[in-house]
Amino acid sequence: MTQLDARPQAGDPVRGVPGGGATETGVRTKGLGGNSVGLMGSAVIGISTVAPVYCLTSTLGSTAGEVGVQMPAVFLAGFLPMLLVAFAYRELNRVMPDCGTSFTWTVKAFGPRVGWMCGWGLVIATIIVLSNLAGVATSYFWLLAGEVTGSEAVAGLDGNKAVHIGTCLVLIAVATAISYRGMTATKGVQYALVGLQLAVLAVFVTMALTRADGFATSLSFSWSWLNPFAVQSFAAFTAGLSLSIFMYWGWDACLTANEETVGSARTPGRAAMISMVVLVGSYLATGIAAQAAVGSGDSGLGLANPETSDNVFAALAGPVMGPGLGILLFVAVLASAAASLQTTFIPVARTVLAMSAYEALPPSYSRVHERFRTPGRATVVAGVATGAFYTVMTLVSEHVLVDTIYALGLMICFYYALTAFACAWYFRRELRRSVRDLVFKGVFPVLGGALLAAVFGKTLYDMWDPAYGSGSSVLGVGSVFVIGVGLLLLGLVLMVAMQRRSPAFFRGEILTKETPSLVVAD
Repeated sequence: MTQLDARPQAGDPVRGVPGGGATETGVRTKGLGGNSVGLMGSAVIGISTVAPVYCLTSTLGSTAGEVGVQMPAVFLAGFLPMLLVAFAYRELNRVMPDCGTSFTWTVKAFGPRVGWMCGWGLVIATIIVLSNLAGVATSYFWLLAGEVTGSEAVAGLDGNKAVHIGTCLVLIAVATAISYRGMTATKGVQYALVGLQLAVLAVFVTMALTRADGFATSLSFSWSWLNPFAVQSFAAFTAGLSLSIFMYWGWDACLTANEETVGSARTPGRAAMISMVVLVGSYLATGIAAQAAVGSGDSGLGLANPETSDNVFAALAGPVMGPGLGILLFVAVLASAAASLQTTFIPVARTVLAMSAYEALPPSYSRVHERFRTPGRATVVAGVATGAFYTVMTLVSEHVLVDTIYALGLMICFYYALTAFACAWYFRRELRRSVRDLVFKGVFPVLGGALLAAVFGKTLYDMWDPAYGSGSSVLGVGSVFVIGVGLLLLGLVLMVAMQRRSPAFFRGEILTKETPSLVVAD
């Protein structure tokens, strides 16, 4: 296979500000396949990476357990900081449509070290998510096989560690291969899988509302369900909010594909907004319908029943949709996890490509496949890292694997908040130019970043308690805290090592820190 070196060379074209802007950002093209995906395809990639059906089946119950009937309100509350941060991504992408997204933008705003750590937060969060998605897809593959064959023995194969790991590695390899072949292949697969997810959710919502008075635990709809101030305690609200924020993670995948998108300066930002609207609409409709049908109690079919809360759709498929259509929910969860597994390679591979292109990582990761125009080596390495991580964690301890997933929220809030603050700081000289600039480049990003920073601090505090996550501890400190903080410290160690290897980047000579002068309005 032939690879092209995407590192910027002397004389490479430099991107200027779209719309006739007068300043240069120093952001360069990297050889990716341009104009490979349009607005709809980009939005589909954003939705797919979030994995809405998987998120719903795994968090509907736990969120209801924390906040009761205010679960839909918490979905709305979690949407707010993500929407505010999405405005920051949109504004930064307009002037710097670079596949490095958070890494590149925070370097330009705060300098190479903060940018490097922001990039690291995105990369390590994505590797953790990929591992989790692969495991979920594997479990649902065997669960679906058991449903189709009517054999408990087939479904039970997921409990065989060797079979589970082997199936998981095959799924990771297939997802890596599809991502390796480029955005065109990715887009085609995603249209089918995302369409299936949304169609099944629509059927579930319709049938749940139709049968809302047919179960002993059914509830009548109340507008108070949408009132976040009705949550019984602040602790319960923050716990539910943390779960809700996780449910929206991944929408920014369409931004990391900006160099491969038609209209790279504007289309990815618009796609992100479309993704967010579709997600919050799906979550609210499903949450309200499920709660009306079976309630939020902790017994029977109630969403908060601890025996079923970690996989709500498995419990509700038959009662709500019947044995015939119920299997569609299993198919939808499998499709959701598999689709997200495939698209989640997009942000990690392109972030690594950008970091390498600007000499923040070894140069070998900057190679772009000559035929497919994708970051081939970065994609393959991400696949290998995901398979190795999941295999080791599964063999060592299931508790460690669970706690690693719990630590994910820390990474998400870390790099989203940094990106939001980077937007306001980068555009600080433009905030007085117009009301629009003040709101979308300043107020909204700062508010979104502050909200996520608060969740970061609260999560960090909660993680200290050994009861958080699997309940395990290290020297009296919660394992989730040790893993979360340890992964961030590992990033610092790697950054110091790269500083010795690539001093030019860390001196700010490759990607310069800057604040734009006032530019011509779009």
